[in-house]
Amino acid sequence: MNADDRQARARRRAEARYGFYKHLAVYLVVNILLFLINLTSSPDYFWAIWPLMGWGLAIVFHALNVFVIGQRNEIVERLTEEEMRKDQSGRE
Repeated sequence: MNADDRQARARRRAEARYGFYKHLAVYLVVNILLFLINLTSSPDYFWAIWPLMGWGLAIVFHALNVFVIGQRNEIVERLTEEEMRKDQSGRE
């Protein structure tokens, strides 16, 4: 793998992490506002739990995609490259 490929891969990982952190920040800001609106408008019923949980589930899936599945793909790519190098050199 050459330097350009490594740089492109690193950039994709960095952009994926940045996208997740941005998504998390928007989630926190919006849900804090919803929580405050809920407390002032109808403190007897906690309706803000529904968007909090629904969007929270999306955040969990986004985190899994970036930090777990993305890491798995990197490992598979590295192992594939290693196998290709072995195959080119005639080793098994």
